[in-house]
Amino acid sequence: MSGFVLQHRALEPAWFSALDPRARMLAALFFTLAALCLHTLAPLGLMLAMALLLTLLLGCQWRLIIKRLLAFEGFMLLVLLFLPFTVTGERWFSVAGLPVSHQGVAQALIILLRGNAVVLALLALVGSMEPVKLGYALAGLGLPDKLVQLFMMTVRYIGVLFDEYQRLRTAMKARGFVAGSNLHSWHSFAYLLGMLLVRSMDRAQRISGAMRCRGFNGTFHLLSPVRWQRRDSAVLSLAFLLFLLPLLWQWWQYGG
Repeated sequence: MSGFVLQHRALEPAWFSALDPRARMLAALFFTLAALCLHTLAPLGLMLAMALLLTLLLGCQWRLIIKRLLAFEGFMLLVLLFLPFTVTGERWFSVAGLPVSHQGVAQALIILLRGNAVVLALLALVGSMEPVKLGYALAGLGLPDKLVQLFMMTVRYIGVLFDEYQRLRTAMKARGFVAGSNLHSWHSFAYLLGMLLVRSMDRAQRISGAMRCRGFNGTFHLLSPVRWQRRDSAVLSLAFLLFLLPLLWQWWQYGG
């Protein structure tokens, strides 16, 4: 996968890299569930602070983190723009005659804090994990074999398809194609996608034939199966307790 990278690089501590990938996935899952259960600003702020602390402790590169967050913040911007005007409640002020409610602004901030906290935690706990190790973790958690196989094949060949797309785009540029908002450009992109689909199907047939020649019977055998150890239980238990604090704070201070 020369031109397409699925995970970001991180200078992870040795103890964190040695953890069972299932522990990292379960911690990320519990963090996400805890964030979804929060509906007040202060506990969500604490959850976001925990996610930021995770990115610092686990050696995530902030340049890549910010680059990935920018795509997410584009969607969040739409939420922040429309929710204050669409949620009914006590009027705060007006913009061009449209009322902005306190409840709408609060709801937008809650979604913003929750979304950024979950994204940062996923990038810190799972984003730096090698895709193959992630596939091992999915298999170890008992997910269906077909789903794990589909994921592993996608990881292996998505970079190949991306390189094929780059070659087709380079060929179009070499023939003088300049993208524009016109019918010719849309036809050209349609031909590009069609050719990419045809070449993908042809490559899939060749790969399937090569795998059958090597005795593939529909089952992927993991070369290094994951093994759960005591340190994984200790780290996962500590993570559960820490991520439970905002929920307890919300229950204690705000009544659930």
